[in-house]
Amino acid sequence: MPQIFSVPRLLINRLRDVMAGDMEADTRLQKVVTLIAGTMIADVCSIYKRTETDELELVATEGLALSAVHQTRMALDEGLVGQIALSGEPLSIQDAPRHPAFSYRPETGEDPYHAFLGVPILRGGRVIGVLTVQNRTERLYEEDEVDSLQTIAMVLAEVVAADAPTQPSAPDPRESRSVTLRGRILGEGLGLGPARLHDPIVSPARYFTEDPDAEALRLRRALRQLQTSIDRMLTSDVSAIFGEPREVLEAYKMLASDPVWAARLEETVRSGLSAEAAVDRSRREHRNKLDNAADPYLRERMHDLEDLDNRLLRVLSGGDAAGTADGGGEGGEVLIARRLGPAELLEYRNSGLAAIILEEVAPSSHAAIVARTLGIPTLGGVTGASGAVSPGDQVIVDAEEGTLHVRPDQDLLDAYATRSLMRTERQAAFQALRDQPSRTRDGEEISLMLNAGLALDLETMDKTGADGIGLFRTEFQFLVSDTLPKMDSQVGLYRQILDYAGNRPVHFRTLDLGGDKILPNANRGDEENPALGWRSIRFALDRPGLFRRQLRALVRACEGGPLSVMFPMVTKAEEFLEAKALLMKEVEWSVAHGFTAPCEIRTGAMLEAPALAFALAELADEADFISVGTNDLMQFFHAADRMVPAVSERYDFVSRPAMRFLDMIQSECRKYDLPVSVCGEIASHPLEALCLIALGYRSLSMPAAGIGPVKRMLRSVDLSAFVPEFRAALSGRSPDFRNEVLSIAALQKIALKDS
Repeated sequence: MPQIFSVPRLLINRLRDVMAGDMEADTRLQKVVTLIAGTMIADVCSIYKRTETDELELVATEGLALSAVHQTRMALDEGLVGQIALSGEPLSIQDAPRHPAFSYRPETGEDPYHAFLGVPILRGGRVIGVLTVQNRTERLYEEDEVDSLQTIAMVLAEVVAADAPTQPSAPDPRESRSVTLRGRILGEGLGLGPARLHDPIVSPARYFTEDPDAEALRLRRALRQLQTSIDRMLTSDVSAIFGEPREVLEAYKMLASDPVWAARLEETVRSGLSAEAAVDRSRREHRNKLDNAADPYLRERMHDLEDLDNRLLRVLSGGDAAGTADGGGEGGEVLIARRLGPAELLEYRNSGLAAIILEEVAPSSHAAIVARTLGIPTLGGVTGASGAVSPGDQVIVDAEEGTLHVRPDQDLLDAYATRSLMRTERQAAFQALRDQPSRTRDGEEISLMLNAGLALDLETMDKTGADGIGLFRTEFQFLVSDTLPKMDSQVGLYRQILDYAGNRPVHFRTLDLGGDKILPNANRGDEENPALGWRSIRFALDRPGLFRRQLRALVRACEGGPLSVMFPMVTKAEEFLEAKALLMKEVEWSVAHGFTAPCEIRTGAMLEAPALAFALAELADEADFISVGTNDLMQFFHAADRMVPAVSERYDFVSRPAMRFLDMIQSECRKYDLPVSVCGEIASHPLEALCLIALGYRSLSMPAAGIGPVKRMLRSVDLSAFVPEFRAALSGRSPDFRNEVLSIAALQKIALKDS
């Protein structure tokens, strides 16, 4: 039986020489497979590269027919090599020809080979190729052999990725021409500045070490520095922004102190690789597992591990763990990352970032919510951003149109300067309206409320002149923690919100969990459509212990003051009644245990499921108010998932079907004397808000950025003149309702856009 193989220092030294040599890429790869085959006592060693057409092309081999190089190609799901490419996981087989997925290619001459081991070649979390070894004998490769081949694959990644010969001093392959990429707007605004990559890049020149003992010592020092930086986070004010979820950072500290992680890194260093290379290998594995994880909770945990890898790389490069401005960055930079967690983003909040670009899109993600709260222009889903941008490249982030301009030409820079000046003037005009009443020209008072979810949002109440908080998302405190927030932590956050608001109303939305927002150990398995699944009030009523704990915290936080609570995604009256009964039980419990009951309790239902619109009569004597949640309501009404770009923008809110449905809801609420408001992103757009008040809605709740533009629109409209023409258009049949409404607004000089 062949000897057990572990990456010997001699092989690492030889690999280093091959990587540093001045030769073409094909020659380099051929030398590598010859070296690996000889060291591993393998009869075959081959490298397959993933092409632009998602095929796997044989680009180098020792042992197979050389005539098959650049000729043998397989589909991404074909054969054992295809399985590895799809799964991103190693595959070891004792007798490959007997495996059901085996694909026989006669041109390669692989007939006599049985034992097979293949590992993915990963770059940026993506499989870009496969490295394989084969033997004539039937055997299973040992765990340390698999581990060693993965290490070699990591070293090869940059060479395999190159389309041209790779020289030690070759320039970055990114082009110097201007590039425009598109993404989804997560936080509106404009930003210009040099690019800063959040994910550190490890140069191939730093893959090896000549002194493993000294490198291991350097690694241990960096790990201690990383742990110290997390201790500093625990004593900083970051946790206060969430209301005190110290459990988040405590769990993070545990991950950073994991001895298994540290031992694995040191073992890789002892083989002759640098500390950076060892951490980079760990990061590639975590990225691949993250990209293949379907479970939302598992994805978050894998992201935490990837973030630790990045932090450790920054320490090794001489910076601080966070990578913020204190670690050498400059203000006015554009941060580019695959994805960011909320804690990571908050560490950048004092760095003066001009904008943020995320390659992974999630408009409702925690990072997106934090970015909007911080007022940082942010785009998500900008595929290929990291590959198109080099550190220091000048970039323009247009988070009004949803575009990223990399290395813009002078015409684009001039256009940006003009729009930026106009935006500054517009913001100054909105600020001047802050203390002015939200009143139409004909005297109709409209309440403009704030959507919030963080203690950090409180500052925007005063900055915008909001009348109160129309929606406070309580689930955020739960989602950022590996464990449930303690009672005192919940009470502290809710009390902080109420104290800051003073006499202004605050409507707390109870936990909107489930679906794609899963708590640890609370997942019932994958759902075909999480938005329509086990979530919101359904989840809460099925978890009464968790739900009652939150209701108890809300009651206690009032300290005898008023309490307003609304239940999310109520579909039928029975759900509301059951939730309200649990709230009243918690009031009784609190009084019995010496706490003061709220002086007034108002309970409302969020109308997000269309079915509730036809059950308002049953709520008339029980609910104190209705809040129309347009984000979910419209996706259910149009049967269009708002998280799927192909359909989310297909159906216009300003359309006759949507307007007639909302008109019916408002009429039903008026009929039963139920106060009704609208809560959602759509209320922050002046035209959409104009339509809502024309339908009779007098309370709108929206993100902070929408209050200024909507207030300016309100103060320019005479509803007594606009409503009759709007109603006539609504009852008409013209094909373009939006343009008809815009024409009416233009004739009446209603301020919908910048003049």
